[in-house]
Amino acid sequence: MSQIYSTLTSVINKISDEFHKSFLFSSIFSILGFFENQWDNSYLKRLYPSENFLGFLNKNNILKNHIFNPLVVLLVFAIFLILSLNPPSTSLVLTLVIAFIGFFIGSAIIPRHFLNNSNKGIVYFSRRDIYSIGFCLLLVSIIFFFICIASVGGIPLLRPSIRYLLKPIFTMPVFLIIPATCLIASAYLKDFQDGKITRSQARFRFVILLAIDCAFLLLLGYRTPLLAAFLIIIIIGFYGNIVSLWEVVVGALIGVGAIIGIGYFRSLGEMTITSSTNPFYTLQSRADFTLHVLNLLDFIGGNFGLTHGHMLLSSMPGSDLGPRMMVGKLIAWRTEVTVTPTLIGQMVVDFGKVGVFVEMCLLGSILGIGFKIMQKTKDFFYIGIYSLILTYTILGIETGILDIQVLLYFIIAIFIYIVCIRRSHSN
Repeated sequence: MSQIYSTLTSVINKISDEFHKSFLFSSIFSILGFFENQWDNSYLKRLYPSENFLGFLNKNNILKNHIFNPLVVLLVFAIFLILSLNPPSTSLVLTLVIAFIGFFIGSAIIPRHFLNNSNKGIVYFSRRDIYSIGFCLLLVSIIFFFICIASVGGIPLLRPSIRYLLKPIFTMPVFLIIPATCLIASAYLKDFQDGKITRSQARFRFVILLAIDCAFLLLLGYRTPLLAAFLIIIIIGFYGNIVSLWEVVVGALIGVGAIIGIGYFRSLGEMTITSSTNPFYTLQSRADFTLHVLNLLDFIGGNFGLTHGHMLLSSMPGSDLGPRMMVGKLIAWRTEVTVTPTLIGQMVVDFGKVGVFVEMCLLGSILGIGFKIMQKTKDFFYIGIYSLILTYTILGIETGILDIQVLLYFIIAIFIYIVCIRRSHSN
């Protein structure tokens, strides 16, 4: 396995090096370097609030030490449920309690039994390898962005109707910009940790990465991937001491505002609401619809499930129906629409209440172990990979963890964590 990794990273490093030597990219990096130096020496930077701005937040130990603890998933899930205009059924309440208990056991209890021998067994990765992988993923996503634009003959943000003409085979590679952002930001964090760049320079590069994400994802009219990029930057920056606590809190408020705002204006453009409608209604109605779907799936799934893994397997390329199309078929016999089933929708349909407990416990364990390794090592890569899987778990509260590329991120994380655990036990 190490030989495969070495060969792969060797090729990727060469590709990255060649692009960096090209006139186009050397010019881009020179321009960015100029603006970075201007920012670093700018008088305007002094007008920006200091790290101690809203200092009362730093006095709150829960916020300061546990704001991105895996248990934040349960908090966000609970808020999402509260947003719904109608209450869940009695059966669904029981399923949700089982889900919450399973996740708590997995994230807070099971990790206590692993990796207790200092940092022994932890696998460390090269900064160069991680950066090169991220850079190549970014190149692929940019190429497919222009393919998407050409395939629909316009920019979906400016013409919302053509967004539905986008083909998944073209858009899925565009979303590789998310792990690309994660890996490149992690590499910049490593530079900051090693003293090669200042905190100000690291912050500037994080902002540039986020601006690139906004430029491509927003033009396609997708808000969830954009929110993913925003969350990843915030989490990596927070645990890398690049982003302050007050910026995390303000950033969270901006993120929520962006969700509401983009949803509101998209709904206006599609004429599903009027300008007199409460902007919060789009968020509430979306939560209400998703919870209604979950009510139906809970009824179908029962205690032991109906599809027995077929919904999860439908995420694989080549499947006749994707998982969200399968949800549409199950609840309305409509295969031409995609329906988000929440984080536990797939679990309850596939394996019922029993499956919800097992899968939520497993999900909690992945996040809990990742959080523990990140706290123990403070390593740039483990901060990055934890931010990636936590981000998609939070977003999956509504959408579910059903996309093949997202499942692949979790599989990679599981594989790395298992290797660390086995090496730790052998030592």
